[in-house]
Order: sequence, then structure tokens, then C-alpha cells
Amino acid sequence: MIGIKSIATYVPYFRLNRSELARAWKGGSIGGEKAVANFDEDSLTMAAEAGRYCVRDWGRDQIRGLFFASTTPPYGEKSSASILSAVLDLPKETFTMDLSDSLRSGTSAFLTALNGVQQGAMKEALILAADCRLGRAGSELEQLGGDASAAVLLSTSNLLATFEGAYTLSDPFIDFWRQGDEIFINSWEDRFIKLYGFTRVIIEGIKGLLKKYELTLADFAKVIIPAPDARTLQEVTKQLGLKPNQVQDPLFANIGHAGAAQAFLMLAAALEEAKGGDRLLLANYGDGCDLLILRATEQAEQARGKTYLANFLSSKNALENYEKYLTFKGTVEKEPPRRPAPDTSLPVLWRDRKSVLALYGGKCQKCGTPHYPLQRVCFGCKAKDQFAEVRLADKKGEVYTFTKDNLYGVVDPPLVMTVVEIEGGYRIYCQMTDRDPEKVKVGMPVEMTFRKLHEARGLNNYFWKCRPVRSEGGGKNG
Repeated sequence: MIGIKSIATYVPYFRLNRSELARAWKGGSIGGEKAVANFDEDSLTMAAEAGRYCVRDWGRDQIRGLFFASTTPPYGEKSSASILSAVLDLPKETFTMDLSDSLRSGTSAFLTALNGVQQGAMKEALILAADCRLGRAGSELEQLGGDASAAVLLSTSNLLATFEGAYTLSDPFIDFWRQGDEIFINSWEDRFIKLYGFTRVIIEGIKGLLKKYELTLADFAKVIIPAPDARTLQEVTKQLGLKPNQVQDPLFANIGHAGAAQAFLMLAAALEEAKGGDRLLLANYGDGCDLLILRATEQAEQARGKTYLANFLSSKNALENYEKYLTFKGTVEKEPPRRPAPDTSLPVLWRDRKSVLALYGGKCQKCGTPHYPLQRVCFGCKAKDQFAEVRLADKKGEVYTFTKDNLYGVVDPPLVMTVVEIEGGYRIYCQMTDRDPEKVKVGMPVEMTFRKLHEARGLNNYFWKCRPVRSEGGGKNG
């Protein structure tokens, strides 16, 4: 038996009310709000967040496959999956693969990983899906798009949902596209692409799956269809004859369409409410469609809340205005500071990769002094090469001291620099993100989060920052 052992989500801290988009362009609003990645987030960092929560309760030792799915990876030629494997501290023997260029890359990754686990090539496989897609200013795509990520752990034991079947169609229909040097999504006339693209392909795929497995839609407790918008979803479900309680909420009102991650976000929401024995149908579109049949187990009922979706939906803060949204997205450049630009040293990154990417510290085995970053000589007792390596990324901490820098050029000033004391006495000097500068204080509980520090030489310089605790839910952060 094979299926989903764990599923987790990540939704960025910031939201933009769609009424603000309507105000900016004197147009209409589809209502609700969209999730917006912070200026220091991208698809890779969001995937890392979802992945951390997905494996938090299960460990990493059995994972031998990592698949990263996104239409907006940070690099055109450089594997994001290999970086994510290092960030998540997976075994070095882990097979890594990047899948991109299609909105169904997430479910394509699922089927690829599933085959690996079924064949015994990997005991467990982790699928990470994330997207930060951009629509042109004033467009419907700008209102609909949302930033988020999701992670799925496939295994053969302790399953939340078992895999019962799949059906796939390939179709070259052109509806949305983006060339390599573009940042905005292109599309054809709205009604044509949704009627002859999404609606036609999804209905054909669902009918093919039902025929293959001799099922009817009445056999499914929930049908998960990541449609491009609410109107199209309503049209498809009407043609299929689905009951309203069978249709999974698309999360448009509080996230938006999260691209390659959308299918797994909706699946996570469905599993949060599923009862043991419920059969789920996931129909994901993009240059064809992937359809999955899953059946929830009793374990799903016991694991409610472990997707972290409710936590991240409630932990949020509104962007003040559309102008700030544009600076976060990098479509409007602010005047840079009159100081040297930051640089990147690849030899330093390679030498300190375990401290930089996986956030390892060391504890002296002779005197017990904690160190970060990893050292060879203890500054307590001077013992050499006598350290036990300790992963700090998933440990809680608190602000030991901090300063606010209004001169350093950041997208969202001021720059808040902190010394964080991590459980065990480790101290890390780092930036604070997802924060209200007026509420930062000594003793504030924080957690670590993987973010982008800066760009230099065409490379993204990633490192860990701290943020007020979000993974336990709540409202506005400090």
C-alpha cells in the first residue's frame, strides 16, 4: 500500500486586499484578498518552508527522493531541488529533480515520485510545489494570482491517504504562457481559453478516469479541481453534475491561485475535513490534466491541523498599499543606497554550506560550549575538532538583543538586525523578517525561516532569518 504520509502548506505573512488593486486601476474587484510573498521570498524559500513542516513529525532518514515543482523557479540553469535537499538536511544520496513549465508540474512530480516508491528505488519521496506568478498590472490574473507552497511526503506506512489510481491526458492547447525572459503571464481571450481549454480537458479527463476505474462521481466525497477562477469552477461542476458539498473550496478568497502548488493546497484543505474511508478525486490542469484517486484513512482524522493551513491563514498582515506590493514584486525599483552593493563568495558558501544552508551549529564535546557557525576550535576550552553537530533550523528561540537600521537600503525599512538565542544556548546574528518594527522587543519568541538575503553576480544569496512565531497560528505578528 502506498500513499500520502504527510502533507503541509505554507502561506506568506502578507496579504493584499483586492479592493486595493481595484482602487489602483479604477476597476472592479473579485473580492477577498491574495497572499503575497515578502520581498525576501521566492518559490524556493516557500518550498523550503512547506517541506520543513511536512517532515517535522517524521524525520528525514528514509527520504531518498526530492521533487521540486514550480513555473517560477529562481534559476533557469541551476537545480533548485539540490539546494532544497541541502536546506532540509536530506541524505546526500537523495535523488533530486526539478519539474517546471506547467501548472500540473506538482501532480506530475507526484506521479513520478510515486513510481519511484512503488518500484523500491526510494523508500519515501518528498514533493515540493511553490509558485510566485505575476499578472500584468490591472489584469484579472493580477487579482487571481496568489503566492504559496505545499509539500507532500509519499511512503508505504502511516498513511493519511492511500493512492488508488491515476489517469493522465496530454493536450497542446495554448491558454497561458510565458517565455524565459518574461516576468508576466500571457493569455488569449478569456472565454475561449476557459471553454475550449480548461473546461473541455478537465471534463474529458474526469470522464476517462471514471470509465477506466468503473466509478461514478457519487463515489467521491470531495472533488478537487484547481480551476483558474471561481466562475470557471462553477461552470465545470455544473456540467459534471456535482453536488455543492462535493466541490472543494478553491481558496480564492484568502490565497488566490497558487500555480503549481494550488492542487496540493486544496488537497490539504480536503484532508483536514476528510473522514476515514472518504474517496477524493484530484483533477489538475495544465497542458493536459493529471487525475488522482485517493482514499482518506483514519490517520487523517488524527492528524488534523498538521497541514498548518489554518495557522498560516490566520497569521497575516495587510500590505498598506499597492505601491508596496509593486516594490515587493520588484516591478518598481526604489532608489538604491549610496553604499557598496553586497557581494557573494562561492568558496565561502561551499566551505560553510552546512552552517549556511542546513543551519548547523556545534557543541563542544569536552566543555559543552555551544557554537554557531560550526567551528574547528572551541572558544571555551580551545579543544580542536571535538564538536557534536546540532541542527538549529527547527528549534525555537528568542530575541537576545536587536537594532533597527534606517540607513541600510532594504525594500521594507528599517532593517531589523537581531541576536537570537536558540534552545541550547546557541546565538545567531541575523535579520528579522515578517515583523512589525514597533513590536520587536527583547525576549520576543521567534523561529528561523529560510530567506533570500540579496542578489549578486546573478546569484541568489540565501540564508536564515528569524521571524515572530507563525507556525502556532495567531493574528498579526510582532
